[in-house]
Amino acid sequence: MNSKLIDSAVIVPIYRSEADTLKLVLIRRSNHGIHAGQLAFPGGRYEETDDSFLMTALRETEEEIGLKRQDVTIITELPSIDTLATGYRIYPFLAKIVPNKKWTVQESEVDEVLEVELNDLTKPEFHAEELMQLEKWPMPVSIPYYKVGTYKLWGASYRILNPLLPKILNGDFNI
Repeated sequence: MNSKLIDSAVIVPIYRSEADTLKLVLIRRSNHGIHAGQLAFPGGRYEETDDSFLMTALRETEEEIGLKRQDVTIITELPSIDTLATGYRIYPFLAKIVPNKKWTVQESEVDEVLEVELNDLTKPEFHAEELMQLEKWPMPVSIPYYKVGTYKLWGASYRILNPLLPKILNGDFNI
């Protein structure tokens, strides 16, 4: 749909656990491809057969982690985000989900599914910044990220989640 950037869409999947905590579902991409090994939201490229970006997000999420469409309730469409280095425009959708008891990953694209307590991400020890130099950047840039175990949630996923996190935790959305 967009001639200069590659259109894609993701689900920002959240659920309330049995312990009444809000949890976020993330994937760790497989170790090949343009976003190899990175944490991300489930989703992917728009295809001509998709009726909308929402359909892209739902289709890709089901393919990547086995989350069925009937277990996803879209809360709101979020502002699109452009990646800074890889040429993607991402259309994110905040969703309340019924989590799978066991995730079914598409092994060619996903190495791992992580379930993160949202409250943890508000703690100072889960925040960091690092000077990064990416291939297309003229100089290193200080990049903020969330620490998720031994991984970093940064880039477009961080930019989607960071302004959303306080709104979710303040109860602005019915989750």
